[in-house]
Amino acid sequence: MTTEARTLSGLGLAAKGGADVVVSGIAIDSRKIRQGTLFAALPGTTVHGARFVAQAIADGAAAILTDREGAALAADALEGSGVALVVAEDSRATLANAAALWFGPVPETLVAVTGTNGKTSVASFTRQIWEHLGHPAVNIGTTGVEGSYSAPGIHTTPDALTLQSLLAAIKADGIEHVAMEASSHGLDQRRMEAVSPCAAAFTNLTQDHLDYHGTMEAYFAAKLRLFTELLVDDGVAVVNVDDPYGREVANTVEMRGNEVIGVAQYAENAELRIAGRRLDERGQDLLVQAWGKPIRLRLPLIGAFQAMNVLTAAGLAIAAGEEVEAVFGVLPRLTGVRGRMQLAGVRTSGAPVYVDYAHTPDALENALKALRPHVLGRLHVVFGAGGDRDRGKRPLMGQAAAAYADVVIVTDDNPRSEDPAAIRAAVLGGCPDATEIGDRAEAILRAVDALEAGDALLIAGKGHETGQQVGDVVYPFDDVEQASVAVAALEGRA
Repeated sequence: MTTEARTLSGLGLAAKGGADVVVSGIAIDSRKIRQGTLFAALPGTTVHGARFVAQAIADGAAAILTDREGAALAADALEGSGVALVVAEDSRATLANAAALWFGPVPETLVAVTGTNGKTSVASFTRQIWEHLGHPAVNIGTTGVEGSYSAPGIHTTPDALTLQSLLAAIKADGIEHVAMEASSHGLDQRRMEAVSPCAAAFTNLTQDHLDYHGTMEAYFAAKLRLFTELLVDDGVAVVNVDDPYGREVANTVEMRGNEVIGVAQYAENAELRIAGRRLDERGQDLLVQAWGKPIRLRLPLIGAFQAMNVLTAAGLAIAAGEEVEAVFGVLPRLTGVRGRMQLAGVRTSGAPVYVDYAHTPDALENALKALRPHVLGRLHVVFGAGGDRDRGKRPLMGQAAAAYADVVIVTDDNPRSEDPAAIRAAVLGGCPDATEIGDRAEAILRAVDALEAGDALLIAGKGHETGQQVGDVVYPFDDVEQASVAVAALEGRA
């Protein structure tokens, strides 16, 4: 991993006036400026980074990278400072490419997955496939960095500096296989701009993040960038062609001249298709058509939707160079992802409690529909909706719960800066007959207490998360732990 001092030209940058200064580091946080640092003053959601240029110069910045707006905002601070100024049309993309040159080579086999739901499972399953085939591998995403390398505090799609540093460190550790999640925010903000996946997957697209993107069209356009701008010229796309947006992705990729591996339950011309399925209390048996060849497969995973995630991961591994037979040979050894249809406890009556990250209307519907075939009695659900996020999906989540569960409890998720009661009221607009219990721990306890033989409970919305944000404070809270404690207390094992 290369991090010695470089000239601006060595980072692919050209300063106004031709100055080619040596920089000792790159920072996007003005508080991390040291003598000789290149400060990337990027546009933010609330404030432009150029507002901090004066302080960056005072702290020793040798050069500033920004856009036209930033250059205008920082003009007074730059006047007479002697600090080099790089003005880029797309400062975020320029930073990503400079970071790639700064940190150096990344793993040779890198794949990415985007979509509203399933990204974490697909990335994890792809990493597991590689590991079972003898390749040290890593997945990067919502649950952090998992596999043969670990790093704390990584978001779904890290900022460009963090991502390039991480990938270079992974390669330096001798790991050449990486599966990463590509979020719409990360794609829109050019965090992956210097990453060139050899294969890319699309799971689905349903309403989410409209607080950021504004429209479904803009949301989809951000996702599509993975295939039209980042996928290598001879790369392969693995696409859920049952999804209408997926079919548009497939058409776009084919027009670009890239190979498409279709994944489907219904589209008969898909390369990887689920032709038959039998569910039981411990998993599912599948009949898969792989390029027309029938393959029988046992998956120890709950939820029919997991089969699509597994096939998508299989498609990515195959697209990245693995043999079809070898990949399908290890699929029965896959394990579920933390917080994704995770079994958190079982009552003595046999009633199970599951925790899932489902936090969109489509994801909640799919999770409930996936559990239904495994439940002889009543299907219970506890869920809420996050504050400071897409408000339009709240009643839709309520409608999904009312349509697919027998017993519904609406509780708090992460209220953030909003009034929790107002969020619950919006959700209840879609499920007016539901029970409202604001305290999430109490809601879980009461739901577990209501379980009878043959019933099952789904606790949805937070999955792997270990905190609950109320206002500016994040309180410790783990759905799996709360469910386990509730079961133990009610069974007299506490």
